[in-house]
Amino acid sequence: MVHFPKLQADQPSDIIHQRDSSASSSSSGSSRKRGRCDSDTQDQRPRGKMSKAYDDVDTDSEMEALVCPTSCLQTAAGLRLKRDDRYYFEDGSCVFLVEDTLFNVHRSILSKDSSSFSTMFSLPQGNVIAEGLSDDNPIVLSGDTPDEFRHFLWALYALPPELLIVTTPSANLLHLIDIARISNKYSFKSLETWALDAIQEYVNRKPSPILSAIPSPQSYVFISDRDGQPRTPTQEETAHLLTCLIRLAQMCQHERLLNTMITLLRQLMVSSVQYAYLAMTLADELDLRVLKGAAYLEVMHKAVVVRKLRVDVLKPPAPTNASSSNLVHGDSSSTASDSSGEEGSLDESGRLIITRAQQLRLLAGYYRLTSTWDKLRTPPPFEHSHSCSATWHQQGCTQSWLEFWKEKTRSDAVMGLGLADVLGRLRLVQKEYDRWGSATYMHHDCRMNAKKAIGEVIRRVEDALPDYFAEPGGFEDE
Repeated sequence: MVHFPKLQADQPSDIIHQRDSSASSSSSGSSRKRGRCDSDTQDQRPRGKMSKAYDDVDTDSEMEALVCPTSCLQTAAGLRLKRDDRYYFEDGSCVFLVEDTLFNVHRSILSKDSSSFSTMFSLPQGNVIAEGLSDDNPIVLSGDTPDEFRHFLWALYALPPELLIVTTPSANLLHLIDIARISNKYSFKSLETWALDAIQEYVNRKPSPILSAIPSPQSYVFISDRDGQPRTPTQEETAHLLTCLIRLAQMCQHERLLNTMITLLRQLMVSSVQYAYLAMTLADELDLRVLKGAAYLEVMHKAVVVRKLRVDVLKPPAPTNASSSNLVHGDSSSTASDSSGEEGSLDESGRLIITRAQQLRLLAGYYRLTSTWDKLRTPPPFEHSHSCSATWHQQGCTQSWLEFWKEKTRSDAVMGLGLADVLGRLRLVQKEYDRWGSATYMHHDCRMNAKKAIGEVIRRVEDALPDYFAEPGGFEDE
């Protein structure tokens, strides 16, 4: 059974962040490394809406959140520290410790781009021995892994011909994600923008290097692992990669990349309830209004989120007894097992396990959408043309519109759709209107205005979808 794990801000992403083989072999016996998508540590800047920019504030307290004091080394007393094979320069002027790996790099390089390191290096040290001058007293960076910091340093030290690789099919997407995340964390704005633009170009390449076909969930093709070797991913890996990119784009406020990934996820969620669940959960986590309504609607259409009753209204009821009095599928033991099931997975009956808050939003959305369709028993009004209003023709025009709406909204095709599928029903009515042809007693200009009225209702419902799935009691009509 394919399922996506519950999305959490501090969830490891070992599927995505696999280590280079050379780095893995040199780190045996070291402490456990954490992999992340992009912003799963508390030392990241807070995520906000795209309309709200972060303030670029370089303060002492900000740097304290980015680096650990040397006393942190006491917690790693049992570790055997090692120097990085590539970025420990003998002529380096600043030593950093990332987990169990020492990096000796140049302050002049790290001071570029008005970074947080530039502010840190300019702080007065007083009578205290400055950190970073030796292996015994390094600057400890928390929340990063050696691989991530190594990829970041590659972008700082690489020569122009080496940097050109990011514009080729050989580009490593996972390395670019690391570069963008670390650049954002330490305020390398130019480098961050460069990495995000490279990711944007990568995901827009045709055919897609992330997915070889949409919407088949079995046809995903992942270009390369961290060692550059091509392989085919699992559905969970594809979900993690999409999650990484969407979180990264939101954290870095890169609107183009965010829109690209949301569009891709909206295509995928049509093909699979698991991707619909992923989109719904990300929309809740990151407050993505542009994704929330469509994701909740897709889950509502595709998934079962409440228990089914043991009732068949077409059959006579069986004799009741103490053991069969429960009308809900499953007993108390199955209820307990469901509550401990992993969110995003399907239970034995095929029910999607989601949070109680998500379940309430779906049920509230179902109620609000069905209420909206009840209101649409009356056709939407439109403005008659001047020539129609000036003659006796207006009455026949209005009557033709009422008869059309009454007939088409009660057709078998429309009634065959779900009660809450307001958009699906309206689009069917719209198609029927296009096929209606010339109608007696309806002015041509009035026909065009009526068609616009149907499209306007569809647009208003689409724009209000996130509000339909707001918390119960949070809708203005309630």
